[in-house]
Amino acid sequence: MNLRFFPNFLLLFFLLLVTSCSKQSVFKEGQTIFKIGDQQEWAVKDLNDQHWENRIIWVPDGQVFWSRTKIDLLKTSEALHPYGLHLQVYGEYEVFWDGVLIGKNGNPGQEAILDPEGKMWATFSIPTHLTEAGEHLLALRSSLYYFPDHLEIEELKIDYYDDLLIDRLIESSYMHLFAGAFLIASIYFLFLFLGNKKEYATLIFSICCFLFFALIFAEYSKAYLSIHYSMHVVRLRIISFLMLGISFLIPFYFSMQFPFPKQKVLLTLYTGILLYIFLSRHVFELTANNMALSMWLFSFGIVVFGVYKKMKGARLVLLTILLSVPIGFVTPFNKSLFTGFSLILLGMFYLLSLRIKEQRLAYENSLVQSTRLRLELLKKNIQPHFLLNTLTSLIDWIEEAPKKGVLFIEALAKEFDLFNQIESKTLIPITQEIALCRTHLEIMEYRNEINYSLEEEGIDFEEKIPPGVLHTLLENGITHSLPLEDNSIIFKLVFEVNKDYKCYTFLTFSVPVDQNANHTKEGTGLKYIKARLTESYLEQWELTSEPVNHGWKNTIKIYS
Repeated sequence: MNLRFFPNFLLLFFLLLVTSCSKQSVFKEGQTIFKIGDQQEWAVKDLNDQHWENRIIWVPDGQVFWSRTKIDLLKTSEALHPYGLHLQVYGEYEVFWDGVLIGKNGNPGQEAILDPEGKMWATFSIPTHLTEAGEHLLALRSSLYYFPDHLEIEELKIDYYDDLLIDRLIESSYMHLFAGAFLIASIYFLFLFLGNKKEYATLIFSICCFLFFALIFAEYSKAYLSIHYSMHVVRLRIISFLMLGISFLIPFYFSMQFPFPKQKVLLTLYTGILLYIFLSRHVFELTANNMALSMWLFSFGIVVFGVYKKMKGARLVLLTILLSVPIGFVTPFNKSLFTGFSLILLGMFYLLSLRIKEQRLAYENSLVQSTRLRLELLKKNIQPHFLLNTLTSLIDWIEEAPKKGVLFIEALAKEFDLFNQIESKTLIPITQEIALCRTHLEIMEYRNEINYSLEEEGIDFEEKIPPGVLHTLLENGITHSLPLEDNSIIFKLVFEVNKDYKCYTFLTFSVPVDQNANHTKEGTGLKYIKARLTESYLEQWELTSEPVNHGWKNTIKIYS
């Protein structure tokens, strides 16, 4: 799957969103006033409402109340293109325009005895003869049975009726396409993580993309899903949970890419701040804004630290974070929120692409290096010096003990045969590697006339290992060791496994050639081992080599 289109798609979306010109408003909204009670003449335009209240805190028991809002239309509507009124209001209500009933949303005053009806978002057509330029009156006869403290008109918009219906659907369709891109990215990076379960940054990015997809869907599904106002708070809580998840995971992701001092302490403190904001009883938009602002500030601090430490990719990510600031000033809250999150996710995508590229290059380099070192290792076993010494020893054995000379030849042929079988493989059974080691010890025993032995402890014969790794450690032990007092050198292979890693410990019991030698120098053998481990396990391994009282100790840990 190719996601090269993803950043281009995001940039195109930002361009359309930021540069799109909003329509010039056709109205001005005056102050809304309220009064508890129910009298039909309160819908009249010329009513004396001087004693009405600017705010009512609470309406008990689903009682009917009225609200009046003065509207100033800036121009007269066209004959075949009437105005429409779009409302987002808690409650069930009837709509009056200049005293004329133009629509009904539910059953005001009867909510306690009837099933919930109506929608949180409703659009009504205004009769053309009532839309001359000038002052008009919008009156709502409402009741609030479920949330008696939510009396404000959340959103009021007047525009051409067709445009009110169509524009919301068009905007929603574009946002759903946008959300679909993040859903695809989420699935793609989830499969990448399943292929390499140690890459937690990939999983975090996948979850962020999915949460962002869900956030867009939850916000813009209102264009085609009828939601009663009693369920609107549930929707807002879902959006708040999604915001909480995104606001935590984005800085957490950046902390993985740009590690900083006292990381756990600061992340814990940030988590506490987020939870405090989330649990505080504020207006939804204020809570969402505070969480987004906290996320931005913490992410900004982490990325600035990455720029200061000259970490790869930090500068471009800092640019994407800074770009989200001016967008917040030129676009409405919901659009700036989504655009800002998108820009930051684009920066996260860039970091992840850098990491994937580095891993791919490292893997390709390890393959090349492994091939080159494998050839060098084979050359080492068939080079003239090795063959000359081996053949010289073979001649001596044939002259002095022909039967042992034949065994010597068989051991030499077996080793070359084993090398031929395993040199092109990535992993081989541990039994095959041990057989190669024993055959090599048999050859060197004939050559050096030293008693070599290989002991095993805890070996799981179902395990696999890169070919030649233990054989190379064995060769190093033979080369850099002198026999003990009984003319023997003992090698011991110990295998241990737990939930975190598998461990091979290769011990050499001998007298080192030079106790003061510099063992930190890395020869061809160790380079070969590291290349083979990287080829098979990427970075999920550790190799240590150190002197001990009895000789030498090599440890290979392979992490789960």
